[in-house]
Amino acid sequence: MLSREVAPIRCAGESSKQPGEVNSCGLLSHSGADPEQRQQASEADAMAATFRASEHQHIRYNPLQDEWVLVSAHRMKRPWQGLVEPQLLKTVPRHDPLNPLCPGATRANGEVNPHYDGTFLFDNDFPALQPDAPDPGTSDHPLFRAEAARGVCKVMCFHPWSDVTLPLMSVPEIRAVIDAWASVTEELGAQYPWVQIFENKGAMMGCSNPHPHCQVWASSFLPDIAQREERSQQTYHSQHGKPLLLEYGHQELLRKERLVLTSEHWIVLVPFWAVWPFQTLLLPRRHVRRLPELNPAERDDLASIMKKLLTKYDNLFETSFPYSMGWHGAPTGLKTGATCDHWQLHAHYYPPLLRSATVRKFMVGYEMLAQAQRDLTPEQVRTHILGRHIRSPHFLTGSQQS
Repeated sequence: MLSREVAPIRCAGESSKQPGEVNSCGLLSHSGADPEQRQQASEADAMAATFRASEHQHIRYNPLQDEWVLVSAHRMKRPWQGLVEPQLLKTVPRHDPLNPLCPGATRANGEVNPHYDGTFLFDNDFPALQPDAPDPGTSDHPLFRAEAARGVCKVMCFHPWSDVTLPLMSVPEIRAVIDAWASVTEELGAQYPWVQIFENKGAMMGCSNPHPHCQVWASSFLPDIAQREERSQQTYHSQHGKPLLLEYGHQELLRKERLVLTSEHWIVLVPFWAVWPFQTLLLPRRHVRRLPELNPAERDDLASIMKKLLTKYDNLFETSFPYSMGWHGAPTGLKTGATCDHWQLHAHYYPPLLRSATVRKFMVGYEMLAQAQRDLTPEQVRTHILGRHIRSPHFLTGSQQS
């Protein structure tokens, strides 16, 4: 292995020191030392420097999903020469009779949508999970395992108009979406152990239809991320006697370093372990395991804080902010009546934008082959999100938050 020459470190006005001597800056002199000594001296110098999260790389632990993220805030200083996304489509027609999600439109399977005026839930015409799939049978080798996967996939339209998104909807309209989420969770959760509600907003996140909608997939198995959150929360609860995310929310309220929004019943924060640039976590203040457990006041407050958060997202770069979001709650099905006190209901928001409305974060290379990495620190992101003022109006409407 080739050894690297290390230049001696001297303070201003200081003469050469002997190897291993300490200069007036408190740093070891490296000159003349063998490679092992120089390596040890370099490590000592690094430890002696004052750590600043906004300037020095470090790794942070995600206790919810039992993984680490590399934080390299200094990389934001590099010039960007990568892909610049095209500007988002400025206008979307309010109603398009050829759009399969619009009221009265004919879908791919020939069914005609009702002329709905609120939310509309229907079976996905191209489901990833079906309830009657056959069992693959027993594997003949442990390296080639396959197990049964059954379930149902649904689509939920938020609003009859295609030219609105959640932040442009009224609080009562968002409350209707929350009620529909709770209802479908209860309905599908009676049969399946996991009900995943998720919204992909924007073409950048793979959404092929601009009409405001989400998807609901119910499965006969616990997905990988759900299993990790189950294990982590159960372990923390058994060791500390309290739900992991309930304690985490309490700690963030005390520290106030990453809080974005707070209300009577909810908090929004940038997680200490965030991976995506403007990632946020939405948490109830009290112990709640699943969406159907939310009381009317909590649902009203949730609608209000969601509108404020998503308005702040849109105002960051004055664009319809893309993201993938989803709800995680305690497993359902046969576990609905089981003790799941280690679980805390929460929603993840994962937006891809990094520097502007046209520059996004790519999860490639190191992220795919080693571990997650981010540039902005979560604390810097919190400052960016708050930079447009907590009660700023939406940039498109100019109306105050209701």
